[in-house]
Amino acid sequence: MYPYLIQGDNIVLVIENTQHTINRSHIGYDKIKEAIKEGDWETVRKTISPERMLVNFGQGNIEVKGNRLFWQGRELKNALTKKIVQMIEEGFGVEPLVNFMDLLMQNPSMTAVNELYRFLEVGNLPITPDGHFLAFKRIRDDYMDCHSGTVLNKPAALLTDEDKATLPLTCGRRKEAKVELVDGETVVSMPRNAVDDQRRNTCSDGLHFCSLDYLNHFGGERIVILKINPADVVSIPADYNDTKGRTWRYILVGELESDPQDALKGAVQVGV
Repeated sequence: MYPYLIQGDNIVLVIENTQHTINRSHIGYDKIKEAIKEGDWETVRKTISPERMLVNFGQGNIEVKGNRLFWQGRELKNALTKKIVQMIEEGFGVEPLVNFMDLLMQNPSMTAVNELYRFLEVGNLPITPDGHFLAFKRIRDDYMDCHSGTVLNKPAALLTDEDKATLPLTCGRRKEAKVELVDGETVVSMPRNAVDDQRRNTCSDGLHFCSLDYLNHFGGERIVILKINPADVVSIPADYNDTKGRTWRYILVGELESDPQDALKGAVQVGV
């Protein structure tokens, strides 16, 4: 048992000669208070003074102390860091989120770093175990992009021998895009510095992706599923409530063959 005092919205405890003051802003407040009532002092100790050096994740870049997350010794406060801390508090594995954060922090754009996780939360889009994320794109019935009609957006598993004979393909209205097979995956890319990084420019240059909510705002007979490295995202335009984005590179992993409302819930034809 540790000495403690509950005073208003504050819990004051002394553990190993160190005083801790926990208020309602602490993500573990309710858990700590309940553990005190039940006399579960081990849970109290672990929640207040967690042993959470995440040296096995993010190349050792991430450290969590209480409800604070540090990246390379610098405290970060955003939707992503709060989610990581919350999941740790609730006992969930955080490897995908930590891998996502490690890749995101390699992104040279401050705007992209600050806005991308919010885009995923708003769009309810999944993060893959390796830290990438999945998003959508509408294309024409012939698998070409809707804008120029020249960029082939066909997952590798669907490519015909004739399709493969055309790759690598230089395309786009200004020949700025490339479609190629990389490690058995269809990859579409363009120079990063040719992608508009201004959030206020809502319709502009770049390789576009979107969340489920944006699909009804754009034409196209087919919907493909993209796998995107967070380090490659350039901007999240401000219109349509953060439901679309621009990147310089994506991988085509599948085609959605069901109603968009069932996206990522039912069977999806995936090539990787």
